[in-house]
Amino acid sequence: MKKYSDKPPQWLHFLLRRRLNEDALEETLGDLHELYSRWRSESGVFIAKLRYLLQILFYLRPLPDSLKKKTVPDHFKSKTTINPAMFKSSLKIAWRQLLRSKGYAAINIGGLAVGMAIVLMIGIWVWDELSFDRYHKNHHRLAQAWQMVNFDGNNSFYNSVPVPLAAELRSKYADIEASSVTTNVKEFMVGYNDKKLMQTGIFAEASFPDMFSFEMKEGDIHSLTDIQSVLVSESTAKAFFGHEPAIGKTIRINDKTDVKVTGIYKDLPSNSTFSEVGFVGAWPLYVQLDSYAKTAEQEWDENSFQVFALLKEGSSSTQLSGKIRDIRMHMENPPPYKPAFFLHPMSKWHLYSDFTGWAESSGMIKLVRLFAIAGIFILLLACINFMNLSTARSEKRAKEVGIRKTLGSKKIQLLYQFFSESVLIAFLSLLLCLLLAQLALPFFNNVTGKNMHLPWDNWIFWLAMVLFTLVTGLLAGSYPALFLSSFRPVRVLKGTYRTGTGNVFSRKILVVFQFTVSVALIIGTLIMGMQIDHVKDRPTGYHQERLLEITMHSSKLRKSYDALRADFLKTGMVYDMAESVGSITSDFGGSTAISWKGKTPGTSPLIMASQVTHDFGNTVGWNIMTGRDFSRQYVADSTSVILNEEAAKLMGSKDPVNGLINISGKEFRVIGVISNIIKGDPFRPVPPSLFTLNYKSATQVILRIKDDASTGKALAAIEKIFHQYSLAEPFDFKFVDDKYATKFTTEVRIGKLAGFFAAFAIFISLLGLFGLASFMAARRTKEIGIRKVLGANILQVWTLLSREFIILSGIAFIIASPIAYYFMNNWLANYQYRISIPVWIFIAVAGVTVFFTLLTVSLQAIRAAMMNPVRSMRNE
Repeated sequence: MKKYSDKPPQWLHFLLRRRLNEDALEETLGDLHELYSRWRSESGVFIAKLRYLLQILFYLRPLPDSLKKKTVPDHFKSKTTINPAMFKSSLKIAWRQLLRSKGYAAINIGGLAVGMAIVLMIGIWVWDELSFDRYHKNHHRLAQAWQMVNFDGNNSFYNSVPVPLAAELRSKYADIEASSVTTNVKEFMVGYNDKKLMQTGIFAEASFPDMFSFEMKEGDIHSLTDIQSVLVSESTAKAFFGHEPAIGKTIRINDKTDVKVTGIYKDLPSNSTFSEVGFVGAWPLYVQLDSYAKTAEQEWDENSFQVFALLKEGSSSTQLSGKIRDIRMHMENPPPYKPAFFLHPMSKWHLYSDFTGWAESSGMIKLVRLFAIAGIFILLLACINFMNLSTARSEKRAKEVGIRKTLGSKKIQLLYQFFSESVLIAFLSLLLCLLLAQLALPFFNNVTGKNMHLPWDNWIFWLAMVLFTLVTGLLAGSYPALFLSSFRPVRVLKGTYRTGTGNVFSRKILVVFQFTVSVALIIGTLIMGMQIDHVKDRPTGYHQERLLEITMHSSKLRKSYDALRADFLKTGMVYDMAESVGSITSDFGGSTAISWKGKTPGTSPLIMASQVTHDFGNTVGWNIMTGRDFSRQYVADSTSVILNEEAAKLMGSKDPVNGLINISGKEFRVIGVISNIIKGDPFRPVPPSLFTLNYKSATQVILRIKDDASTGKALAAIEKIFHQYSLAEPFDFKFVDDKYATKFTTEVRIGKLAGFFAAFAIFISLLGLFGLASFMAARRTKEIGIRKVLGANILQVWTLLSREFIILSGIAFIIASPIAYYFMNNWLANYQYRISIPVWIFIAVAGVTVFFTLLTVSLQAIRAAMMNPVRSMRNE
């Protein structure tokens, strides 16, 4: 018997070589080898044999010019020209594909739009953070003076520095062009005629507005050389004068002094350190009004004011910091806390505010980078969805690719077609993305505490969006384009094409990646929430509920303490009242000039000092552990002191009551020890603190409303009495629990942002899971039909399709858990008062992940299980 070769005859090779170019020849010969082999093997089946023969002859049709051999230079052989007509045709085909598969298009466009919208909002937030203080023209040359001080081996950092440092910098250092001392930014009572409002402001030297390039709407930026002048912001001028001219008008500050408006500057943007400053007064005027400021002007060891410097062009703040570091230590009687000065550049004020060493800092920049990375990952999740859904439809596009290749299309042309489709989907997603971002921005602004908007009128924004969309489209379409364009025509045309296990495996890897990111974000969000709640539940050492603070801006109230307290108590709605220097929610100041019997020589610990009135303890409800509270029955209490637990431990006495303490040369007797009160950072240990009596310098009225009294009626009664003593002063009050809650603002925002990202990440991941489930259900339709014919029920089919997805989510959980634990443990290390990461969080997240996985997969699994087997097997 004559043996036949499995290879096509030589004449067919010869004919093809004459008619095909080198690029098409290798792939065509491979296809023909397989076709010829099948044709020879189908010797007994005429129809099958004829089909293979016709397919072989299909390769011998008249070929398009693009595949014919031509005598052209070598460097032209690999190029394919893409003309405008081809571009138009590709877009038309892409549009028809979308219309033909509306469900697929909706999921793809929606998924990409959500991912792009999140990235857009994160991008706006990141840009707002990075552009902080860039409003000021000299932002690259401005710096603030800080100092590192050492209390018994522990370094602390403060931006409160001595007043003489400003003059020292501008007079003795050639690298400094100008400098200015200022007060802290705080609220003042400002009045014009009968109108009294609380306004945030500062007092500064005359060079300050020009250093910070205030944009003047009216008046002279240099007018602060006049001691009785003041510059006001545009909004402040409008609040007091409306549409009337403001220049030359006289306003009164803190009911003490009159100043004349000599300039109006444009409101500073919200992402500026001085955005809340409503007016700038002259520093010499503040020195006249405040006796402490007058003393501090000549004292190098009074650290209560701010100093800013404008460096000359080309000067380095790092090098200059090295020169000014030991200014104070080179003078007479250097303090024991060893101040080391340095200049903190304006470009780092906002994002590098946590100091790790002298002139070394970090801070919010870590968060910005983290969220920027989170945004990129969320966009990747959306792109992965596109890849999964596109490749899931591969069998529907296989014949199209096979015919195109057979008709002479080269791979680059197919790539162009598929990239056109992905870019078209990306630009359609852009339209939905902009709509979603615009609708979500109010919520996003509320979460971030900002006032951001989309810059519709900025051409750079639109250019960035177009480039961003192009990159997204190319990224999302890269894998589908390479995958679909790699189909071999022979496998498609013979009608038995199936995607390989390698492609299915790659899609599973992408889904695992999606769920890994989502699970890590969910775990991180839960741990952040637990840490914040843990600190919120920390005992504060006093009772915050129904506790009220009223700021006193007029001296009239300070002179009427006993009468004011008596009138408040007469209302029957006030439990008690006291006064204090500074708020109970902040440490007003501390001292190292404190000594006691048994103190270790050479040590100078910082002890926070609070000044209060007799009724303070009863009003706030602090806990006396040993000894007694301040009492009017003891005249000697004017030189008595109450310690907190930390101070008692520091002094090393088991029973410090009746012990003597020397404070700045004056002797005080300890009469009691109280539980620690949290006044400063609730995330850190309570510092050693002491309390003494002071009626003259009080700034806060603090009172407690009775539990059975109506809050609204009590406030109305309190305000009425308040104005009887100071009619002109605004009723500036705050509830203590609300003020304390502001200490958690940053952490709460971080937690909300993380939760925001986690929610959308899991949503996008579930879309990806839905895509893969759709693919798997479609791919196994005939298998399901056969199983049902053989007796399988819906539950068995559902289990068949769901099992591997449970495994995928389990793998993602196993990968994500140690990653989340590592990063969250590092985040918690920033807090001295912190939680231990509980195991139940990981168990709970695993349960939630499995639940949503089953819910999503079941939508497709049950649908496939209920399909009529006749429909799934009718082509067999």
